[in-house]
Amino acid sequence: MTTTPLTRYDRGMLRLMNDRRSRPLYATAARRRLVVAAHLVLTAAIGGLLTYFFFAEGEPIWAFVVVVVLLLPWMVATGVINAATRGLLELRERALDERQSAERARVQARAHRAMTVLLGATAIAAGLSTAGAADGSLPTAPAAAVLVAVLAVHWLMPLWVAGLTAQDEPAEDDSPAP
Repeated sequence: MTTTPLTRYDRGMLRLMNDRRSRPLYATAARRRLVVAAHLVLTAAIGGLLTYFFFAEGEPIWAFVVVVVLLLPWMVATGVINAATRGLLELRERALDERQSAERARVQARAHRAMTVLLGATAIAAGLSTAGAADGSLPTAPAAAVLVAVLAVHWLMPLWVAGLTAQDEPAEDDSPAP
């Protein structure tokens, strides 16, 4: 197996993803879970506000302003999760070692299984709501919003799974080797 040499971009991203200055933000599993939960809540809030902005009557410009304000903490939380996983999903395959490559495959498989369950539940809910409609049709606006929400979750699920399954790093030992 031949390895492709790392590009300048790869080396820069590797350096960025392995920068340990933000380690206190994700040093424990509880902190990582908290960051993932905050990211999930921010994603839901942004999605809900964008849905309101696009489907509400009148001028709901306040919703768009709140979305812009929420994007900063959302981006910070994304960066913390990426740092906690050392760029597991952001780095190119050639920048990962064998252990990281295997972990990426595990994370993607778990995320795929979770998305399968979510999509199945969404399909069942859509079927039940269609069955309850008088003419048997699903309203277009809510269906579009649900589709966008499921797409966003599909895109972010591997990041959330990686953040939730990241292992604690071993404590640094300052004692000299024998």
